[in-house]
Amino acid sequence: MQNELMIDTWLTVSLAVLFGLLIGSFLNVVIYRLPIILNRQWTNEAKAYLNLPTETLDRFDLMYPPSRCGHCGSAIRPWQNIPLISWLYLRGRCANCRTSISIRYPLVELLTGVLFGLMAWQYGNTLVTLGACVFTAFVVALTFIDADEQILPDELTLPLIWLGLLFNLITGFIPLKSAVLGAIVGYLSLWSLYHIFKWITGKEGMGYGDFKMLSAIGAWLGLTVLPIVVFIAALIGLVVALIRQVRKSQPMAFGPCLAIAAWLIFLFYANVGTLIRWWFALSGV
Repeated sequence: MQNELMIDTWLTVSLAVLFGLLIGSFLNVVIYRLPIILNRQWTNEAKAYLNLPTETLDRFDLMYPPSRCGHCGSAIRPWQNIPLISWLYLRGRCANCRTSISIRYPLVELLTGVLFGLMAWQYGNTLVTLGACVFTAFVVALTFIDADEQILPDELTLPLIWLGLLFNLITGFIPLKSAVLGAIVGYLSLWSLYHIFKWITGKEGMGYGDFKMLSAIGAWLGLTVLPIVVFIAALIGLVVALIRQVRKSQPMAFGPCLAIAAWLIFLFYANVGTLIRWWFALSGV
């Protein structure tokens, strides 16, 4: 019986890793193309608002045009687009012009596969694992987009909120009431902090995307974990800020810090829940 359970666990984890590699390949497209799509859209909207001539743009979305080499423009054939394997086979170079292909593409695929596998290892062959992988895919995309462009697109954060509520409605991972309150408090807490900071300093400390990101985290993980998420995210942000100060890099985004903290708490939610119950018991809340 124990051997059958081990086989089932490893089969689930292996399938999750393979699925994660495939999703990671698609996330590379999202990470690269979505900011371009939004910038094109915002530029035309700004021109229309200012009564300037707008451009008729060629179709450009997540599905079209097909992937091509950014240097020579040659189409990437299906066998050249196998997650991780193709990059290794081609030795990190375009098959046509031999220009180097960024190592970040296979790393995103590998990262997504590993993260999916860890969620499957933790939650097994359940709907919770499926939901956890959906959450993981969104936060991976949001992390890289925010790190690159300093934006957390509504096209990702808003669906993530609704998916979190639906996830808890179907699975009961956390009580739906806690999920709804988590979404509300997650948004309002950072919204309030933003306006207090702006009133005191006259500066903007974060963007509205961060409010929606924490709201989505609350919808998935509930009200009680939000203080822990923010605390861990702040610690991560402090470490990253110190590193960036040494390297004199551009201002950091807070979204990736929230994403990493939330993912870790999702993975170890049972342990976090125990800590929360102990805290409430000791504090008499």
